[in-house]
Amino acid sequence: MGWAIALHGGAGDIAPEIPPERRQPREAALRHCLQIGVDALKAKKSPLDVVELVVRELENNPNFNAGKGSVLTTEGTVEMEACIMDGKTKKCGAVSGLTTVVNAISLARVVMEKTPHIYLAFDGAEKFAREQGLETVDPSHFITPANIEGLKQFKEANRVQIDYAQPVEKDVKKETPTGDGDSQIGTVGCVAVDNDGNLAAATSTGGFVNKMVGRIGDTPIIGAGTYANNLCAVSATGRGEAVMRGTVARDVAALMEFKGLSLKDAAACVVEERVPRDNVGLVAVSAKGEVTMPFNTTGMYRASATEDGYAEFGIWPSVEKWVL
Repeated sequence: MGWAIALHGGAGDIAPEIPPERRQPREAALRHCLQIGVDALKAKKSPLDVVELVVRELENNPNFNAGKGSVLTTEGTVEMEACIMDGKTKKCGAVSGLTTVVNAISLARVVMEKTPHIYLAFDGAEKFAREQGLETVDPSHFITPANIEGLKQFKEANRVQIDYAQPVEKDVKKETPTGDGDSQIGTVGCVAVDNDGNLAAATSTGGFVNKMVGRIGDTPIIGAGTYANNLCAVSATGRGEAVMRGTVARDVAALMEFKGLSLKDAAACVVEERVPRDNVGLVAVSAKGEVTMPFNTTGMYRASATEDGYAEFGIWPSVEKWVL
């Protein structure tokens, strides 16, 4: 048994021809956030503190579909959502429909710790954030030029778009919004376990481009996009509706609990057999310090590290490994 951490920056149809100037900032951000998480675990921070810290950092990076980089609804607005869960106590908090809260994941934790509820959304969640003194800004803070352009092109194509989806069908000609195989940015998540086997999971997202106002995805749904218990912690990404139908995160834990499967086998079963192809990816850690990061999409931005001193990063099936 030892500490372990894994994080993701979204799964989807990530084309190999993504230009370096788009790929490298995301890779650098994940590596940076991984090191933040590793340092926190080494400093004996709780897994709950670690996953919140890492996801906050990812929310503040406009290269991902969460916080600052959140994609836009049909009306050109942001509606952010997040969830956090502690494995030991099964306490959890979730939020949706946020338009002004800088770090949705931190509001989710405050919901968990300072209310009798699990889930707050829209005006009630915004009001509670202000009452608790969380940082809020004008909604324009979250709206980036890239996401304005992305919404425009997807409206013209009359479709919605999940993380990294491509191409857009327009007449008989296929195009991607950026024209370079990189049509969008991704949901973020982090899972961690400490030396005592305590687990936590956190996920945050802006949803998908051109979604209906009021739509809620898998990220804040306990057992779908986010779950943690005494066996494992899971953060999922992909097509929210498919993840919800498959109760992805909880199914991993259930296969471990009721069938006695290992973390790797349980996650592989869910990703490869329970959810249709091109729909899901996840990162998970077990109480024993194991890590797995399977996906059935073209790729998934992901990184992990374990107490044995090894770390890895990948987008497509191959990974780069290094010594911490």
